[in-house]
Amino acid sequence: MGLSTRLRKKIKPRLPDGVRIYAIGDVHGRADLLQSLLTVIDADLARSKPRRAIQVFLGDYVDRGPDSRAVLDLLIERSKSHETVCLKGNHEVFLLEVLKDPSRLQEWRHYGGLLTLVSYGITPTMNPTPEQQAELIEALNLAIPPEHLAFLQQLPSSFTCGDFFFVHAGVKPGIALDRQKDEDLLWIREEFLESERRFGKYVVHGHTPVSTPDIRPNRINIDTGAYATGNLTLLTIQGDSLLAI
Repeated sequence: MGLSTRLRKKIKPRLPDGVRIYAIGDVHGRADLLQSLLTVIDADLARSKPRRAIQVFLGDYVDRGPDSRAVLDLLIERSKSHETVCLKGNHEVFLLEVLKDPSRLQEWRHYGGLLTLVSYGITPTMNPTPEQQAELIEALNLAIPPEHLAFLQQLPSSFTCGDFFFVHAGVKPGIALDRQKDEDLLWIREEFLESERRFGKYVVHGHTPVSTPDIRPNRINIDTGAYATGNLTLLTIQGDSLLAI
């Protein structure tokens, strides 16, 4: 899906010359889909050889899908050989909170957290007692590799390049981008999604699943519900051209 004519005429957000960005939406444990898109990116890099390529991942790497652990392995390994920006999603924040507070396990299960436990080799019971919850989280703390924990703890909340602002959920309308609160960057929905105002830069985000990339004059949503649909979206940006596949 290319950039709409309306967007091309009215805004024309641009990246600096020579920069190409590959942005990937919410992965949610679908390591298989992530690996497929990394292969696509590698083929494009080999063919076109951009001067500078930045790979931006929009958060929500864990929960809901079957292999959160493998997703983190892929992202950590990717960062060793490519310029990458891995943003924080609300699910990463929730995982870190659960590791500190086992009583939130029951709440975490509603966010698909039990599948993250399973990906680390931990099998939860259906209705764990408070004591069992503490044991499960203690087991998770022991099972998570130190590099995974370090990765999760240092994720930034946003990334800016040229006229583009990359973030997990969105921004609070009317607030300058450099004054946004993490709570909004990671969790906001309707107030942002329903706004038609300009945000200072063109916002690339995920968080709220859509059937196909949702291109608006002020933003684009590339969360296509990969864990449920099998469709993980890759957005390529160069100059003022956007292409989502």
